[in-house]
Amino acid sequence: MEIIVLAASGRTGSALTRQALDRGHTVTAVARDPERIGLDHANLRKVAADVTDPASVAAVVGPDAVVLSGLGTDTAGVLSDGAAAVVAANPARIIWLGAYGTGPSAEAAGEGAAVLEKFLGDRIPDKVAADTAVLAAGGTVFHAGVLSDEPESPGRRTVGLDEAPPLDLTAKVSRETVAAAMLDEAESPRFAGVVALPLP
Repeated sequence: MEIIVLAASGRTGSALTRQALDRGHTVTAVARDPERIGLDHANLRKVAADVTDPASVAAVVGPDAVVLSGLGTDTAGVLSDGAAAVVAANPARIIWLGAYGTGPSAEAAGEGAAVLEKFLGDRIPDKVAADTAVLAAGGTVFHAGVLSDEPESPGRRTVGLDEAPPLDLTAKVSRETVAAAMLDEAESPRFAGVVALPLP
């Protein structure tokens, strides 16, 4: 499978890239500065692109590609710009990382969503806009809780919003677990066009 990882130099993007390579896929790892991608592999290609520059995204994303995004930012507007650029590039599939307790998952998250809103502030509309664009294009959006750098959870599972537990801001899900769930979805689609939750 031809996999493109956005924000491959970040912690989640790095986990996505490494795990995709371990599963035998060919990976194009995208970052603003490809030299910061700390992996080397015969099936890995490192490419410079900026999600706020649609032309640079279109130059990387082909019609047969499956795009997995580990993109995270403290700047409002980057996620929605990135989602719009990826959707416009028209890949075969998009698997996007979002935040549990925002947009479609806010009701399922319960009281934790209001707490999350205080932390994220003006970034929430940006996240919602990005998620909406990806879902409208038939992509899958993973709403993860608080992320950690722990190993992949051996009991991990992925559920839809109908099985979502309330958001517990003291509990964490590892980036390795999230990456594994996103790659599972790339290989065997179960949640096209909807929000899914990776659980430890």
